[in-house]
Amino acid sequence: MLKYLNLTLLIAFPIAWFAPLMRAGINLPLFGLKEVSVISGLQALWDTDVILALLVTFFAVFAPIMKVLGLALIQFGMMRRKMLPVFNILGKLAMADIFLIALYIVIVKGVGMARIETGWGLYLFTACVLASIAISFATAKRQRV
Repeated sequence: MLKYLNLTLLIAFPIAWFAPLMRAGINLPLFGLKEVSVISGLQALWDTDVILALLVTFFAVFAPIMKVLGLALIQFGMMRRKMLPVFNILGKLAMADIFLIALYIVIVKGVGMARIETGWGLYLFTACVLASIAISFATAKRQRV
């Protein structure tokens, strides 16, 4: 069962990357809010700060997918169980991206010049990362028994 839950993350993560993390805009009544997703945020970052874009791309895209694929290889017996701690670290790195998004929301709301609303994509992305961590924890526990 854990194998298939893990594999569903291969579908859920890409949906979360394109889902709106937040809606942001100027705090004036006539201006609408622009939806920001992981992918649209990365596109904007590539234009302004390549180093930060590489870092966020690793945390938000590569780390979660590498973890899911690595865990699947372990679960299907194609990779040694000794690699499990490495994949657990990758899952925790993905949480860093969620922290950065939450920090950005808090800072911008504190300034008061912009308006930010969280989107359903932030919750989906967070749920995917937490599910991935829980699945790897359960897999490690099951492997020990």
